[in-house]
Amino acid sequence: MFETIKVSTDERGISRLTLARSEKHNALSEQMMEELTTAIAQLGADEAVRVVILQAEGSSFCAGGDLKWMQAQMAAGAKERAAAARKLATMLQALNTCPKPVIGAVQGNAFGGGIGIMSVCDVAVGVEGAKFGLTETRLGLTPATISPYVVARMGEARARRVFMSSRIFEAAEARDLGLLAKVVLPEMLERAVMAEAESYLACAPGAVGEAKALIRALGPKIDESTIDMTIEALVTRWASAESDEGISAFFEKRPPAWKR
Repeated sequence: MFETIKVSTDERGISRLTLARSEKHNALSEQMMEELTTAIAQLGADEAVRVVILQAEGSSFCAGGDLKWMQAQMAAGAKERAAAARKLATMLQALNTCPKPVIGAVQGNAFGGGIGIMSVCDVAVGVEGAKFGLTETRLGLTPATISPYVVARMGEARARRVFMSSRIFEAAEARDLGLLAKVVLPEMLERAVMAEAESYLACAPGAVGEAKALIRALGPKIDESTIDMTIEALVTRWASAESDEGISAFFEKRPPAWKR
């Protein structure tokens, strides 16, 4: 059914939602966004599912936006860009509002949209040696579509440390920022993730879902107006001279004009 992801559920109700574009470092293509949105909706509606482990194949967790997707946005108009941004926003909101607990198993690097995916996990466990970054401003862009979830996870003060600078940071700092709950050795990742997942098997499923909804209601408000604002911000930025220069420089393998 799916080509860019894999889905499986064991007899206890522990589901695994796996990013399966390892050859592309699990970069988010339009197809992957659509498949993730569909899959998490199915898992959320399945009464047999108790908890979802969001994981990835290969050396990277998620490299952010797919390069072909980025190239397509360079040639697109505002309407097409808004539609593309909404696919990412819809995927993130589907993951964020899933009534089942979502545990992130972060086995490798994550950048851009990959940080957004980590931010919508209820708990994310990462490995020592992994690197992270919100790298959009290097391209003349902003982390607009993922911003509500990143700020909700980190808080404004901590987000300011990494949101604008495109600075690469390591797993220990990701934990300090609130992005990761735990950092473990690579060989301990599965055990740590399963410990988080199995704790839910002793809980009433309906109560878990309602508790998650309650947390969202009490936390930062992420509704349609918030999502629309971030999409508009991204579309506006895509039309800027800086984004044109930054993305062109990236594909031409040269420094952008502003680099010192």
